Amino acid sequence: MTDSITLTGLRAFAHHGVFDFEREAGQEFVIDVTVSLDLRPAAGGDELGATMHYGELAEAVVAAVERDPVDLIETVAERIADVVLANERAEAVRVTVHKPSAPITVPFADVAVTIERTQADRTQAGRAV
Repeated sequence: MTDSITLTGLRAFAHHGVFDFEREAGQEFVIDVTVSLDLRPAAGGDELGATMHYGELAEAVVAAVERDPVDLIETVAERIADVVLANERAEAVRVTVHKPSAPITVPFADVAVTIERTQADRTQAGRAV
């Protein structure tokens, strides 16, 4: 059994993209994050310190999106996963980065990349704290 905290529809303005005009003008990105963690200690003691503060989590995710531009939203998603998994309480994370203004020449509703990472993935990649 896995508990989770989910943030849906976080919005950040950033300058990611392959094309120069994306880097210059910037655009909005929408992020969904689901963090898997054990919520029993927090629920049992009604203790904020025993969970992940979702307000702080939201701020960290948006800050990760807004910092230095990269070409791919895949890279942005990986960056977000690293930020979330830096918290030892997080067992795993699912990150979706939506790019609603992607430069596509046909009508579309959404473009998104979704990744799932665990603490084990982070350790194997040499990013453990």
